[in-house]
Amino acid sequence: MRRIRLTVAYDGTAYHGWQVQKNGETIESVLNRQLSALLKEQIQVIGASRTDAGVHALGNVAVFDTESRMPGERISYALNQWLPPDIRIQESAPVADTFHPRKAACTKFYEYQILNRDFELPQLRLYAHFFRRKLDVAKMQAACPYFLGEHDFKSFCSIHTQAESTVRTIYSLTVEEQEGLIKIRVSGSGFLYNMVRILAGTLIQVGLGERKPEEMRDILAACDRQAAGPTAPARGLTLVGMEYEGGFPAISPNPDCPK
Repeated sequence: MRRIRLTVAYDGTAYHGWQVQKNGETIESVLNRQLSALLKEQIQVIGASRTDAGVHALGNVAVFDTESRMPGERISYALNQWLPPDIRIQESAPVADTFHPRKAACTKFYEYQILNRDFELPQLRLYAHFFRRKLDVAKMQAACPYFLGEHDFKSFCSIHTQAESTVRTIYSLTVEEQEGLIKIRVSGSGFLYNMVRILAGTLIQVGLGERKPEEMRDILAACDRQAAGPTAPARGLTLVGMEYEGGFPAISPNPDCPK
């Protein structure tokens, strides 16, 4: 039995999120089905980030165990022939069987896009939240430092979360604008259910002048979902990638595995 790591990119528009659901197709269900067909055994992947319905990814990480003798580096090429065009494996490689993508320490990177202009751009309709009212980017930037470091982000978490702790650490948070496209970029040790989208919704209120940047301190201290802003739409959010501490644990080459 070998463990294989996948780096997965996908357009989440047509899917009910990452995790297998009874009521619709998901990224996980497609990968399970197509890997099982390709490798001719029952496969179940484990994903690092269980993104919500409509959320996109450039570099989600997943692993699965297999008896197959197909070289790990070649699985990406073979699997992409079986996948729909809105899901693509960017890399596949053997990894130590002790590696678990959700339990290993890592930094996750997200980006939220807001199209802030008078009219929509068709090319961005699935990948940015269109918002016509003018946003003050400078005010949004002024709110960012309040989130840095370790905080209890209960105010920025869905009430449906099952997390044991709502304490998380934010390493960086920036807001940039170019030609009406605002990009909120955030990195951290981990994120709660809907956390980035609630953070984006709150920063939009700051950009509208409905909240002052310094109010972020009080919102965090409240530990109350009602204290923060609305949950921004899923289509603006992309999981850019993740970096694991020390990289991925390698395994020794298997001389019985064909090159």
